[in-house]
This record gives sequence, C-alpha cells and structure tokens, in this order.
Amino acid sequence: MAKHYEINEKDIDDIISYLKRVDPENATPEMAIAFLEEMHASVHIMSHENPELLDKIYQELKKKRQSS
Repeated sequence: MAKHYEINEKDIDDIISYLKRVDPENATPEMAIAFLEEMHASVHIMSHENPELLDKIYQELKKKRQSS
C-alpha cells in the first residue's frame, strides 16, 4: 500500500532553494508549503483525470533513474 505523503522540513527547504533561484521575492516557507500542497493535489487529480499522463511521467522517470 502506498504511503501517505507528509510535507517535511527537507522538502520545504528544497523548494525554498528552488524559489530563491526562480522567484526570490516569494522564497518563503509559506510559499514552499503552498507549492508542495498544490503539487500533491495536482498529482492526485492527474491520477483520476489523466492516468495515462501520470504513467508516462513515471515511465520517463524510471528510464532516467535506470540510465544513471
């Protein structure tokens, strides 16, 4: 069974680092949490509305990881 994702400090810090590069004015913990929540919700919606796209993304990820 799949684990339930919980936002953690490492993920928040990683997103803050990303935001510092692309949008420094909004590189805050609050924005990082909102970004992570939105991404989680988007994947959930995609799993219901466009599972083929989600599978395509996953298959591409697997290929990248296998070639590394």
